[in-house]
Amino acid sequence: MHDSTTAADPVFPWCQDGVVSAPTLESGLDDEQLAAVTAPRGPVCVLAGAGTGKTRTITRRIAHLAGTGHVAPGQVLAVTFTARAAGEMRTRLRGLGIPGVQARTFHAAALRQLRYFWPRVVGGPQWQLLEGKLRIVGQAAVRAKAGTDAASLRDLAGEIEWAKASLLTPDGYPAAVAKLRRDTPGPAEQVAAVYAGYEALKNRAEMLDFDDLLLHTAAALEEHTGVAEEFRDRYRCFVVDEYQDVTALQQRVLDAWLGERDDLTVVGDANQTIYTFAGASPRHLLEFPRRFPEAVVVRLQRDYRSTPQVVSAANTLIGAAHGRVAGSRLKLIGQLPPGPEPDFTEHDDEPAEAAAAAKKIARMIADGTQASEIAVLFRINAQSEVYEQALTEVGVPYQVRGGERFFQRPEVRRAMIAIRSAGPVDAPLVDAVRAVLAPIGLTAEPPSGAQQRAQWESLLAIVELAEELVAVEAAADLRRFAAELEARADASHPPTVQGVTLASLHAAKGLEWDVVFLVGLVDGTLPIQHADGDDEAIEEERRLLYVGLTRARRRLSLSWALSRQPGGPRRRRRSRFLYGLIPDEHPASRIANGGRGASKPRCRVCGSPLLGADAMKLRRCTDCPSDVDVELLDRLRGWRADEARQQQVPAYVIFTDATLTTIAEHRPADVASLVRIPGIGARKLDRYGEAVLGLVAESGS
Repeated sequence: MHDSTTAADPVFPWCQDGVVSAPTLESGLDDEQLAAVTAPRGPVCVLAGAGTGKTRTITRRIAHLAGTGHVAPGQVLAVTFTARAAGEMRTRLRGLGIPGVQARTFHAAALRQLRYFWPRVVGGPQWQLLEGKLRIVGQAAVRAKAGTDAASLRDLAGEIEWAKASLLTPDGYPAAVAKLRRDTPGPAEQVAAVYAGYEALKNRAEMLDFDDLLLHTAAALEEHTGVAEEFRDRYRCFVVDEYQDVTALQQRVLDAWLGERDDLTVVGDANQTIYTFAGASPRHLLEFPRRFPEAVVVRLQRDYRSTPQVVSAANTLIGAAHGRVAGSRLKLIGQLPPGPEPDFTEHDDEPAEAAAAAKKIARMIADGTQASEIAVLFRINAQSEVYEQALTEVGVPYQVRGGERFFQRPEVRRAMIAIRSAGPVDAPLVDAVRAVLAPIGLTAEPPSGAQQRAQWESLLAIVELAEELVAVEAAADLRRFAAELEARADASHPPTVQGVTLASLHAAKGLEWDVVFLVGLVDGTLPIQHADGDDEAIEEERRLLYVGLTRARRRLSLSWALSRQPGGPRRRRRSRFLYGLIPDEHPASRIANGGRGASKPRCRVCGSPLLGADAMKLRRCTDCPSDVDVELLDRLRGWRADEARQQQVPAYVIFTDATLTTIAEHRPADVASLVRIPGIGARKLDRYGEAVLGLVAESGS
């Protein structure tokens, strides 16, 4: 038998007498990557910005540890968040001559361990894995008198997953969501009842869901000394990728794996935390050096993915984030040759925005760019329809990633059936469509719950298609609209081919393209409307756009539209996140900043560039003289205090002091003037606009 570190062992072709061949393992690494790869055995934290080569770094670290005899390949457990990422890691490790490393997702690793230890821990036949929980959630929802439509059940299932990922029991759920002010898919006590009923039904059927895999694995190691000793003898070294996205449950499993040991390497980027709604938290990454004071911390900031122009835009965006702790302040340094500056364009309406993007894409493909190297990214899936249609009209193939095509969505199919089946209605087409769609989920206000809200957005998009038809055919009725929808559905189902990618920003995480179009960048969409008033939610929306920017290798195109439909009121405002991104000399800067000709807003008193969120809201430097209407400001503060008491929320949730001061200085007389004040998005306009304008009017009378 050959020694595992001899030259004769084919597992380590680049090892000589137990020493890693430096030219092979260290080739192509920058100084920071090399420091992470060669760090001594023990806790290592790699803060890796987008495009900085983290997968290369961690796979070579594993190879280094194995090749220098610190650990055998089979004693390494590397966990990632997707099966695709785990497969890529295994492929790279095989290329480095390390085929025995276990690279799996958290759930896949837990499933394997639980199956192995089941006879000792539980005994008897192993419980079956529950592939989908909606049927049992539905049974529990009936008993709790909760909603049982498909969207409600998906929201309830998602909330149960969040609760289990957050280590919350049904009994502890109501108090926890109240403390967090979490947007729940129903009354908290009712959701807790569904959760409890689901657990009872599932256990009675002797089934495990995916979260149970983690819970039972952690419990087996925590409560059974022999199991823990056997596991820890097998696995000596752990690597966790995307550590900013671990949940409390996943951290509990990791702690159970480790025991008292510290041979752990974690890799992550707090700037790319975009799954807190599912229980993820960057806290574990950011507090790693505190938990392990002796840890080696390495910061990877050299970006090998994107041009300096793309990198600069990403740095500007994330640099304006509020409340960034030290561990998240990674500033990317572009390493590629220069490329084109990002494009910024404003359009009258969404169809015009989509048509312009489709024409640009068609020209790029004609000039030699592969369609598969182009992506159109948006905030919500309902935005895809107008781009599906626009690309179809110019003959560009596309694929929708991370979601169904618009006309394949269940709620859209139900809507089309309802419209086709409806009898004659003595009402304008748009009103008739709204009436037909009301029973299947179209309400006046967006509902709570992510799935219900996504369904609502799809139904609202159908209403907008009706508005679009009426604009060109004033006499169109339901029968004509049904035919229009069928024609669009047929046109939007080309054969499956490799083409331009259409994807939500969440679905784009971990991917990259030469060219990226970021579309629909208006307040109310990005940041999403229901994030307004919640500083943490707004910052997560900022990080989501940051992820979108850093998907681009060479070209970025950013756009927004002032209205949903042609001829509609142009009341939308471009996303607040675009402040500071548009260069002063860019033609869009005059449009984007009220015609002032500069992308960076300037003080209306002294003319200096505005710095800081409060100055942006006031539209003057915070130390420049104020022309505030003191009486109006007092009235606004009194009204805000009353609203805060009624809603049982802090006053700043209604409006910040800076926003109230800006209102009292500018005294907006109408909706158009009010929405130009930063801090007043669509949600706050709908909720408080009438009251604020009334107070302004009273003050002037």
